[in-house]
Amino acid sequence: MKVAVSIPDQVFEEAEEVAKRRRVSRSRVYAEALEEFVKKHRGKSVREALDVVYARKSSGTDPVLTELQARALREKW
Repeated sequence: MKVAVSIPDQVFEEAEEVAKRRRVSRSRVYAEALEEFVKKHRGKSVREALDVVYARKSSGTDPVLTELQARALREKW
């Protein structure tokens, strides 16, 4: 699919250098960069939802449980 976008001159020039160095088309450079960006941000909504859940309730362990676990570890097996 063809699209038209505006980018800063410096980004364009650097992308041109990357394309020349890798011996690939400018379109390939932009497509790969956009693909990486999309992958990076794809799971963001899931992470944000989990952040909301964990912000409501402490994820710490119960002090009694912590003590019992510590005792169990001190016992010789």
